[in-house]
Amino acid sequence: MRLTRCHVDLPLATARTFTLPEAAANHLTRVLRLREGDECVLFNGDGQDHVARLLSVGKREVQVEVVSSLAVDRESPLHLTLIQGIARGEKMDLILQKATELGIARIQPVNAERTEVKLDAERLDKRVAHWRSVVVSACEQSGRARVPEVSMPTALMPAAQACNAADLRLLLDPVGDLSLAGLSPPAGAGIVVAIGPEGGWSPRDREILLASGFLGLRLGPRILRTETAGLAAIAALQSRYGDLA
Repeated sequence: MRLTRCHVDLPLATARTFTLPEAAANHLTRVLRLREGDECVLFNGDGQDHVARLLSVGKREVQVEVVSSLAVDRESPLHLTLIQGIARGEKMDLILQKATELGIARIQPVNAERTEVKLDAERLDKRVAHWRSVVVSACEQSGRARVPEVSMPTALMPAAQACNAADLRLLLDPVGDLSLAGLSPPAGAGIVVAIGPEGGWSPRDREILLASGFLGLRLGPRILRTETAGLAAIAALQSRYGDLA
């Protein structure tokens, strides 16, 4: 029987006994209705699944014991970073969720000239916390034991310039010079894919990306929406160079 997986932001080790965080406790006992003696799988991003048994279920706290730990290797050999122009609401959630399922390693949200979402400092912190929870939930579902990094949003220029010089940097472009067949990812390096917001990259955004070493990748003749473009690129790259065989 497949055990329920649940993320906890705590150190985990075999034979350790501790109180579950409130959110995890509520999910396991009130939503899934686990009881004393039942088992679940906990993970914290350390690359392992930790089987835990519920020792006691009270109104205020749930005690568990880690009974075994197992290394999990579900990470892609291809280190993929997605620079994503911030999209609205559910579109951004969809991008984060599916990119995680497809094996993305890092997501860097960016504010571009045509970004329609404007967030003040307070709303930004809440939105990033929400995005990270979406990624954690996608890891729970997909069996990943390492959680992709969701960086704080930044302007496009510093995000583009911060890329590792050895990485292959790609800008999706229906008239780009490169095709998947023509790519040559450097051995041991990563791939960075830049996807614009709903309004697309402005001419100035494109200048920034090209000046930062990004190359135009042609992924078919059609113009894709922001919530489609990145996922299509990740799936295509994983199929050709990663672990989607």
